[in-house]
Amino acid sequence: MEKQDDPKKQTAGGELVPYVPPDEATSRDYLRQVKIHLSKGKHKDAFRLLQQAHVNFPDDPFILSYFGCLQALVDKRYRTGIENCKKALASVKKGSSFGEETLFPVFYLNLGRAYVAAGKRKDALETFHKGLKFDNSNRELLKELRALGKRKAAPVPFLDRSNVINKYIGLILRKSSKAAEKK
Repeated sequence: MEKQDDPKKQTAGGELVPYVPPDEATSRDYLRQVKIHLSKGKHKDAFRLLQQAHVNFPDDPFILSYFGCLQALVDKRYRTGIENCKKALASVKKGSSFGEETLFPVFYLNLGRAYVAAGKRKDALETFHKGLKFDNSNRELLKELRALGKRKAAPVPFLDRSNVINKYIGLILRKSSKAAEKK
């Protein structure tokens, strides 16, 4: 939220957003700007803004959740980012009243993204699926699940995926299918 002479600021969508000085900004003002940066793919700018927001609003669960997610994505502080996302989710669950469950998918989305950044695919999948329990048509959660893809079934289904037999049969099948594609 850089200082500006013009009382309004132009955004990517062409809409005018009023400028709010940092000392007068609410947590919603910060989140609005963060979402604009994220929609443009400017994760570093969003993270810088969230650092400032986190100092001003350390107990706000939405700010903490986005902050944790971007800690993992931008700052590569995976463990701290995941912990902050979990802390935000726990605080919302603890203080939630009837109807606030509709907000849970955002927290699961941010936690799942932090897991993805940390390379924890299995945890990310579980987290995204938990978020879908609250809103099974959430576009962002579905988009993240599609991006992670679905694993093929193990060649010998009654054995664990990590079993040596499955591993080598899978390698042979993959190499033979690539060879068949080249022909």
